[in-house]
Amino acid sequence: MGVHAHRNLASMATSFLATRLMAFSLGNTPVIISSHPDTAKEILSGSSFSDRPINDTARLMMFDRAIGFSPSGPYWRHLRRIATNYMFCPKRVSSLEGLRQKVSDQMVVRVCKQMADAKVVAVRELLQKGSLSHMVESVFGGSLGNSQGEELGLMVKEGYDLIAKFNLGDYFGVGFLDFYGVKRRCHKLAMRVNDLVSQVIEERKREGGFIGRNDFLSFLLALPEEDQLSKTDMLSVLWEMIFRGTDTVAVLLEWIIARMVLHPDIQAKAQQEIDTCVGDQRHVRDSDIPNLPYLQAIVKEALRLHPPGPLLSWARLTVHDCHVGKFFVPAGTTAMVNMWAITHDPSIWKDPWAFKPERFIDEEISIMGSDLRLAPFGSGRRVCPGRVLGLAAVHLWLARFLHQFNWAPAQPVDLSECLRLSLEMKKPLVCRAIPRARS
Repeated sequence: MGVHAHRNLASMATSFLATRLMAFSLGNTPVIISSHPDTAKEILSGSSFSDRPINDTARLMMFDRAIGFSPSGPYWRHLRRIATNYMFCPKRVSSLEGLRQKVSDQMVVRVCKQMADAKVVAVRELLQKGSLSHMVESVFGGSLGNSQGEELGLMVKEGYDLIAKFNLGDYFGVGFLDFYGVKRRCHKLAMRVNDLVSQVIEERKREGGFIGRNDFLSFLLALPEEDQLSKTDMLSVLWEMIFRGTDTVAVLLEWIIARMVLHPDIQAKAQQEIDTCVGDQRHVRDSDIPNLPYLQAIVKEALRLHPPGPLLSWARLTVHDCHVGKFFVPAGTTAMVNMWAITHDPSIWKDPWAFKPERFIDEEISIMGSDLRLAPFGSGRRVCPGRVLGLAAVHLWLARFLHQFNWAPAQPVDLSECLRLSLEMKKPLVCRAIPRARS
């Protein structure tokens, strides 16, 4: 279905009167897909759908031992407990504010330099560099050299390309064949990741002094002996964090800035809110975000119109025969939720195609997974554990950008979509950033 699979599947479900549940097949793989909050909740929160389907690409890139893809069981529960109670708990996310501020300072400097040199800002490149820097330092601390950081960035970029490739063997039981060279490239990439991250882990072990450091690697190395992960498992977990954390934040912020350019009235209203709360004598802080409800509404509305994972495509797998509503679903079925279809359903959302942050001022709707009308990070036991960290970066960086610049078009803004690993803007955003007058 190409780069518009989310739209095409939504259209099919509507035409067949199958928004609650539609069944089809991908080669030999049976699939069900929900485009309705009620059946979506059954899938995402049901114990029958506790595993993730994993294809050759994800397995070869070492994700089968990471949090997202490892099968349900004692090992996965151990990872989940570490992630929820320690790595992404509010205290640890709060402790990384200094890093978020440092990265935002760097991005503001780059914006000013691009405007001085080229009179325009290449937003995607700016956000990808900032987001990668944020995740690399969150994971490894400041120990990575510039060359290692750049190499890791190239690996992430290649991984995005590979995981979005169509691999015939995933669907037709011919896994021993490698029609498009995807397996060969994945194997080479995994070796490079293994070499670089293993080197960093060994260097950190030699350094010692893990206690009191904020980065995730030091935390994992400081775990009690009975909770320690093997080096292979640790490598998979750290690589997954960088891989997924970099993509989602950058993609979402590019959509939001595009909307600010297209809706200067909404941009001005958000800036007025920030000015009233923060003034012009200091920068925005994490503690200001709860006092910026309109800014939070803008982020929610962008997640509604442009959900980064519109098919929640890191899907679920039935571990035994079950029912969804009145429908029988056999074990081994891949289950997906079309979150894009739900967030554009006129029976659920008034004027669903319009960008109206005010809808979230009028009604409080959680985006953390409890309300399936808008669950961009999933729901249930497989909800994204890093969502709090990602949203902390999105809110702070957006507030900094709006506080310091007016964002204006440099050329017509194209909102065409391209579904790869995430739902990206088809054409990278280029715009102007004019420093705001300070009193």
